[in-house]
Amino acid sequence: MADATLVLQDVTKSFGAVAALRSGSLTVRPGSIHALVGENGAGKSTLVKIVSGVHRRDGGRFAFQGRDADFSSTAESKAAGIAVIYQEPTLFPDLSVTENIFMGRQPLGRGRRIDRARMHSEATALFDRLGVALDPRRPARGLSIADQQIIEIAKAISLDAALLVMDEPTAALSGVEVERLFAVARSLRDEGRALVFISHRFDEVFDLCDTVTVMRDGEYVSTHAIAETDVESIVGEMVGREVGELFPKTPAPLGDVVLDVEGLSSAGVFRDVSFQVRAGEIVGLAGLVGAGRSEIARAVFGVDGYDSGAVRLGGTPVARSNPRAAIRAGMAFVPEDRRKQGLVTEGSVARNVAGVIRRGLTRAGLLTSAAENRAAAPWAARLQVKTSALDMDATTMSGGNQQKVVIAKWLATQPRLLIIDEPTRGIDVGTKAEVHRLLSDLAGQGMAIVMISSELPEVLGMADRVLVVCEGRITAELDRAEATPEKVMHAATRTGPTPGSTPTATEEVPV
Repeated sequence: MADATLVLQDVTKSFGAVAALRSGSLTVRPGSIHALVGENGAGKSTLVKIVSGVHRRDGGRFAFQGRDADFSSTAESKAAGIAVIYQEPTLFPDLSVTENIFMGRQPLGRGRRIDRARMHSEATALFDRLGVALDPRRPARGLSIADQQIIEIAKAISLDAALLVMDEPTAALSGVEVERLFAVARSLRDEGRALVFISHRFDEVFDLCDTVTVMRDGEYVSTHAIAETDVESIVGEMVGREVGELFPKTPAPLGDVVLDVEGLSSAGVFRDVSFQVRAGEIVGLAGLVGAGRSEIARAVFGVDGYDSGAVRLGGTPVARSNPRAAIRAGMAFVPEDRRKQGLVTEGSVARNVAGVIRRGLTRAGLLTSAAENRAAAPWAARLQVKTSALDMDATTMSGGNQQKVVIAKWLATQPRLLIIDEPTRGIDVGTKAEVHRLLSDLAGQGMAIVMISSELPEVLGMADRVLVVCEGRITAELDRAEATPEKVMHAATRTGPTPGSTPTATEEVPV
């Protein structure tokens, strides 16, 4: 291990009675990209926070570049040569790109004034080295997540970081942005730097990384060369059990029409959208990011308005721009961004689960924690929310458990229709299977479900019918038996005919 950049061996960390790390181990060598994988709650984030100086370990060995390390702050970690690139970087939006890169260490010229020309020159050289076209003088405000991550990487290189940790860096990126990020990561590897890549996306892990370490329940499980393992083996080690089918869809008898959307239009967003969803049916909305899928769902639920058209639930019109009316009619909506739109992160599990039905829990105008707990407990148990107590803050939970809490909150309203946007984004493979099984069970009990997903295998694996959205229009309707990746992508990109699809009027109208 003498040549290793980073060595963590049997590292432990507890928060009160909760053991976040029981035996965390990771060895990363220079000139390599090392994947760190595991289910939500496996201990990956805690391990990274120890490396970055956010937390101090309770026990075990921590060495960096051949020397024992024990950082008491993020500043110490950065000074030693460690950089962490997060899914959503935090930049100063009103400062320029250059100022963000050199914040706190600006080069000085005559009279000890900041040498801005030198800063811009060095920033330009950094971006040239990375092969990225970014204007160093522009403000950071308005930059895409991908460009913000590139700025963080440029900052790391300017600090001559020997180790870069990339924590779920691709979750909010498009395919083109991911390829650019990977090209930069490979160039850093070729320079001899060590990289740690954390992701739930196995195609990315096997495309980018040289080595993979698996963690489970706060403990080290195994390390493999990527060339000597496969997805099935890694998944088995992550979950420690047989994960049946990832898409456990069982046929359900279809009932009456629950949701009827007719001619829904919103200027510049979507146009002439019509579809129906029956009891017991899962309808998937597929399409490229930005096609208008989420916007259609938000309009149906009343979060956003629309210019014309109608939404009916069980044959009864639902008032537009009125989520309360939608809830009263029997709709539930799990949004794409669970942290910002679906959870009160500082609230307890019970408070979140009981959030929508709170009015019905009050007695003489008062709401007690006991009433919230009684209402939330059965739903938390049904969704197998892993938490020691219902009074635990949602912010302390893994992404998978947060998603379960949001779903439990809406199921507590006992809806007839569930709209769920990106149901498994950012959660591990084991929890994905649990969420998919839940959706299948709900459909089997007669619930109508609209599922929006950017993961095509998820749409094809779970939907009884697929509606493809392109530039705000439904361009194809495909039954489960005829839906294929090729047909969906043709309709999503309007690059050719969609054989076997059910044509819609919008297919004949150029956008």
